[in-house]
Amino acid sequence: MHPPIRLALKQRVLTAGIWSLAGYGCNQVLRFGSNLLMTRLLVPEMFGVMAIAYIVMSGLAMFSDLGFKPNVVQSKRGNDPVFLNTIWVTQILRGLLLWLFALVASLLIHFANHIGMVPDDSVYADPKLPFVIAILSIAAVAAGLESTKLLEASRNMSLKRIAWLEVATQVAALLCMIAWVSIDRSIWALVAGGIGSSVVRAILSHVWLPGVSNRWQWDNTAFREIFHFGKWMFASSVLGFFVNSGDRLLLGTFVDKNVLGVYVIAFLIYSSVEQVLMKIIGDVSFPALSEVARERLTHLKSSYYRFNSVIGLFAYFSAGFLMISGQTLIGLLYDHRYEQAGWMLEVLSAALLTIPMRVAQLCFLALGLPRLFTHPITIRVVTLFTLTPIGFYCFGLSGALVGIVAGYWSTVPTILFYSIKHDLFNFRKEMLTLAAVPVGMLIAEGFNLAIGYWKHL
Repeated sequence: MHPPIRLALKQRVLTAGIWSLAGYGCNQVLRFGSNLLMTRLLVPEMFGVMAIAYIVMSGLAMFSDLGFKPNVVQSKRGNDPVFLNTIWVTQILRGLLLWLFALVASLLIHFANHIGMVPDDSVYADPKLPFVIAILSIAAVAAGLESTKLLEASRNMSLKRIAWLEVATQVAALLCMIAWVSIDRSIWALVAGGIGSSVVRAILSHVWLPGVSNRWQWDNTAFREIFHFGKWMFASSVLGFFVNSGDRLLLGTFVDKNVLGVYVIAFLIYSSVEQVLMKIIGDVSFPALSEVARERLTHLKSSYYRFNSVIGLFAYFSAGFLMISGQTLIGLLYDHRYEQAGWMLEVLSAALLTIPMRVAQLCFLALGLPRLFTHPITIRVVTLFTLTPIGFYCFGLSGALVGIVAGYWSTVPTILFYSIKHDLFNFRKEMLTLAAVPVGMLIAEGFNLAIGYWKHL
């Protein structure tokens, strides 16, 4: 019985990977196109304010996250309508709570600014920030109404329609921004894009995807299972908020909103590589490894390295390329106002070398060990919030960026320890993929020379 199952899994992994990459590739083209357009129509400080608003909303979401997606992916009841409807009801209630908490957060920021509790030149002192957060919170309500068909599709690696759905939401965001900016060149164009994409995503999740049609239904047994798994995912999400957004939260207090806006552009380029890899890890690797862990545990290590090797080669090549060509790339894509984003990108790209370790982290989840998933994130939070302020006060902005990158690297020893303990580590295979770093650097040198020659023509 094993060979047919294995063949079916390989076929689904390949198909899911193709659609995940295709959808994400289209999304990134639209995202970069939108970003390039908006950076020419709006001033850098607007991107700094918007970055903090998104971080506040992301923080509220992650502080209430019960891990619905990994729960459905790994649970034996992941296709059970009662289980899915219980998740949907919980998700709606969570969306409404997020909206209320966002309104409270906006009032607190407005009050703190009014009584002079924040530095005058920081992004937190911008009078538009509380209003942006309050209006943007509508997107949380829309997200709460999304169908669990999205979660089912992730479990079953049926990603074709999800890919089209995500492209449609990105198009909706772009159209909303263009429509607004044609009337008013203000930060509200970016807000309109965020809300528009959330509403379109929620609608399409119900009408476009196959699966269980949600209705109001509650089951205590299902909720207990959701909560039991979710309590560890909640801890990971709380910590994940600080590791994913801590850089901009900290820099928002250290630098002015223009410098933060420039950093956001550097982070956008870096995260475009990180997110495409995390997309494959989350949408393809995790469901496949969870299935292997449920049905053929002895094959887990070999399956893990099939994913790890592919992701490692791309991550290491990208890190080598961006560490050498960051300034050239920024100079090619953006105007002189964003010039400093170049060296920032070159520093940040060193963090891409740690991405293959995240496949191992998801193996811990696939094995039903969410506690092990949480430990490296805890270490990264402590490192980030210790070394980034020290780096800034000792060496300025460059020192802060080194502290941010050190946060990524601080997780590696712990993940290696657990990987070896659970027989998920192969030294030879790890070393082979590292050869992609110098290859990336060499090609980056050629890219720099080619762009330099072209500019002098």
